[in-house]
Amino acid sequence: MAPETVDGGKGSVVLRDDGLVHLQWSPGIKIEVEDARAAMAKVNEICRGVPHPMLVDMATVASVSREARSIWSIPCDAARIALLGRSPVDRVLANFFLGVHIPPCPTRFFTSRDEATDWLCAKS
Repeated sequence: MAPETVDGGKGSVVLRDDGLVHLQWSPGIKIEVEDARAAMAKVNEICRGVPHPMLVDMATVASVSREARSIWSIPCDAARIALLGRSPVDRVLANFFLGVHIPPCPTRFFTSRDEATDWLCAKS
């Protein structure tokens, strides 16, 4: 399946052949509440009511508003979520989100794409 652009153009979502949903944010963007809502709507549209593990690549995002972070505590068609970052700032953003909001499914932060994918694809 080809990636589908999130409304607003700040990211894309694809359901990969291995069953993993990949949300890729564009480099340098600021994620606002409308962007988070649009991304979750696209995830739900692609998954069609069937939960899938989801990789959220946030490594090149400039910032995420507080309101946008709150959207990610609303259940969607993700069975588990791996937040992929690469810097200490990414880790702080992810840990802040995980500490303040209760994720709708198991959610962890990773700096390694392979480790994130392994965790997402592991049988619970």
